[in-house]
Amino acid sequence: MSLTSRAPTLLYAHGFASGPRSAKGAALARHEAARGLEVRLLDLRVPEREKLRLSSMVEAIRRAVPEGGRALGVGSSLGGLAMARAAEQDARLVGLVLLAPAFRLVERWRERMGADAWERWVRAGTWPYDDYALGGTFDLDFGFIEDATQVDGELASALGGADGLDPRWPDVRVPTVILHGAHDETVAISLSRAFAERRPNVRLVELDDDHRLAKPTSLEAMLREVDAMSSRLSE
Repeated sequence: MSLTSRAPTLLYAHGFASGPRSAKGAALARHEAARGLEVRLLDLRVPEREKLRLSSMVEAIRRAVPEGGRALGVGSSLGGLAMARAAEQDARLVGLVLLAPAFRLVERWRERMGADAWERWVRAGTWPYDDYALGGTFDLDFGFIEDATQVDGELASALGGADGLDPRWPDVRVPTVILHGAHDETVAISLSRAFAERRPNVRLVELDDDHRLAKPTSLEAMLREVDAMSSRLSE
């Protein structure tokens, strides 16, 4: 049996306001195709672009895992958070490579917007955001935050965590590598450091880059870590 026949299915989850043909996803698909492996580029604009829901993203990831199979999840930013939340629910996700994962989503978003803008979003019900995949802007409803609060925020915290872990962090038990830019101003690298510090199954790779991880050296690091994880899970 060849190594590729034992390899887990590769799933790629894009970030917020992006799409399945993002630069990192396309680069990963081209690279793995040369190795004889397919990457499933997931569309996490679910259930629709203006009504994104983290819970729907998690379910979309779980549906993409072949029945009776195994998957290696690669996720960027919001896609990384969704991958981590899917992995804590689904044992078929046997490894993760997370790219600047959007940990502590709700509290970061509120802090980043500021109190006035946050209250305007609540009152108006929608807020415009740039669409990096299709161009232009789209109006995101506040239900995105309400749903994320249940999956990843204060409401999740109130439910209590397994083994004394704070449920505002995904309870990830599988082999995991995080790649994070040291100059990230969107998701501070301190979050990935804190996540990895208490988890022996998580390794953090710090890169000289920002949130986009678009430098050639960062893309090379992503491909290298995905290949290494895929080979490890194929043994």
